[in-house]
Amino acid sequence: MVNEVDRQQEDSVAVAPGAGLPASQIPDLVLLDAVELSWLIRRREVSCVEVLETYLAHIDRFNPAVNAIVSRADEAKLIDQAQQRDRELDRGDHVGWMHGFPIAVKDLADADGFPTTKGSPIFAETIATTDELHVRRMREAGAIIIGKTNVPEFGLGSHTFNSVFGTTLNAYDTTRSAGGSSGGAAAALALRMLPVADGSDFMGSLRNPAAWGNIVSLRPSFGRIPSEGFISGPSVAGPMGRTVRDAAMLLSTMAGPDAGAPLSIEQDPELFTGSLERGFEGTRIGWIGDFDGYLATEPGVLARCADSFASFAEIGCSVEPVAQRLPVEQAWETFLLWRSWTVGRNYADLHADPATRALLKPELIFEIEGYQRLTAADISRALDGRDAWYAAVSRLFDDYDFLLAPSAQVFPFDADQRWPRQIDGHPMDTYHRWMETVAPWTLSGLPIANLPVGFNDAGLPMGVQLIGPNHAEWPLLQLAHAYERATDWTHRVLPPLLR
Repeated sequence: MVNEVDRQQEDSVAVAPGAGLPASQIPDLVLLDAVELSWLIRRREVSCVEVLETYLAHIDRFNPAVNAIVSRADEAKLIDQAQQRDRELDRGDHVGWMHGFPIAVKDLADADGFPTTKGSPIFAETIATTDELHVRRMREAGAIIIGKTNVPEFGLGSHTFNSVFGTTLNAYDTTRSAGGSSGGAAAALALRMLPVADGSDFMGSLRNPAAWGNIVSLRPSFGRIPSEGFISGPSVAGPMGRTVRDAAMLLSTMAGPDAGAPLSIEQDPELFTGSLERGFEGTRIGWIGDFDGYLATEPGVLARCADSFASFAEIGCSVEPVAQRLPVEQAWETFLLWRSWTVGRNYADLHADPATRALLKPELIFEIEGYQRLTAADISRALDGRDAWYAAVSRLFDDYDFLLAPSAQVFPFDADQRWPRQIDGHPMDTYHRWMETVAPWTLSGLPIANLPVGFNDAGLPMGVQLIGPNHAEWPLLQLAHAYERATDWTHRVLPPLLR
């Protein structure tokens, strides 16, 4: 469903990859979807060196406008790697679908030979000596790591700024926030500086930046992309892409069981390389909205999300308000316990040392001090509350096949603002209350895709969370693909810098 603002934007925008823009302005190679680029490389219609050089030049041109990609590697060394990838193709050795792809890794994840600063001056000089599991899998699929993508300090807060690299700006309005914590990844994808990107998500860190970047992301179920430990912590890694197909292919690389991760899902990730085409006639989608007025939302957010209903109807789905009352207040209290328990525990040692405590952002101190106040009874309440919330949400799937909720409660805000202090006159009592719309679904552990839904009158993007049953990433991606076929926001409305 396209409103007049959307039509006006589309009139001045290239509507398909590689179309309408001379190569002297925007290279065709960077406008290709990742799957299309992979196919051209495999067929030897373009060399890995040409791909890398084209992307690096494009990054040099547009990254200064948004500050999305940081810790760039030496160009000569990158060219050497691309030449090696070409030699492999000369021998008939195609490593994987990401063969020759330039990739920047989120700066919360380790990539061998690159800094893992986490946006903190405490770790500004820390160089990783190993790859995190999903990063290693991307390398094994042929990717060339060119740098990192910017994050908020320690990934806290859905606004990407830190004292090491500065602020990442929104691709659609460079006075606004790109979101976070995968803000650098989202802005880089939106401006076609990367073919795909990895991200991670505790409190909407894959969903909010994707919504504000008019791109696709997937927060997978716990265990889909393995992580260590016997407790499924709220944070998971996940893929981001310009299209659902691109995100599904990256998921096929990042996912899969691992012997070091006891909660891994024992399912062949090759599943995600299959056909996304299927029918959805008769599919029922439950609209969560603002939990019947519980959540404060900026005017226009819910209306823009509701515009997606017509596109879902076009592919055979019905969208109806969820009638059941969910215990969302209790879910928020449970989420706060988990947030303090997991975040505060990880960084409590930095708080204990006065020298490093002086370098911590207030948001992290808030979490650490919350952790220090926790009792054993609080942790029991966190475990019980999560079980209760999952049970309540699971019952919804007796009536609905999927659920739908806003990916953010506000449109991208002024990048000079630390976080929204109020929404539509309602004060926000914590640094993250303005993103409460994503918290219950993190708590559930269900797979969630962000899908673009269009723009407000100021040209700022918004998205919806499409939520599937537990471990149902594949049907979720298939529905997301069908919706994308009906809307195609990512191709229809490019960022103004690319027009």
